[in-house]
Amino acid sequence: MNNPNAPGKGVGRTVEPIRKLKDIRAISRLLENNPRDHLLFTMGINNGLRTGDLILLKVGDVKYTRQDESIPIIEGKTKKTNVLKINEPVFKSLHTYIDAFGPDDNDYLFASRKSGKPLTIPSVNRLIKSWTDSINLKGRYGAHSLRKTWGYIQRIEYGTS
Repeated sequence: MNNPNAPGKGVGRTVEPIRKLKDIRAISRLLENNPRDHLLFTMGINNGLRTGDLILLKVGDVKYTRQDESIPIIEGKTKKTNVLKINEPVFKSLHTYIDAFGPDDNDYLFASRKSGKPLTIPSVNRLIKSWTDSINLKGRYGAHSLRKTWGYIQRIEYGTS
């Protein structure tokens, strides 16, 4: 039952960043009543980490951080060290989530509601597509759009390569 139009295994489709701040704000407002998804979105667009690295975080990895603290992360794909920056928006969203659900330190930060296991990249793709559809944002969006949005904002707003 392979889909002949789907890319092959390990080959992804190209997705776009969310380019307009008004669209970022609209998605953030849309997710205000869903602390887990709001945190995923906020953490994704405020850090240059791959979704695959974000979804493997456990609550204890970030629960005791202070605002403006950076946490070293070993990237799953490259095995290089990167940092997860806990800036003000991430800090606020993180504590809204922790206050709402009181998760244990060993729980996955972005756990599936059904299994308690981490969300999968396909499930994050579906979430992001549903968010962009909900605000009538046209284009191709998926899990990698969060990282691309971070890169786009760095380049446009701050002139960073």
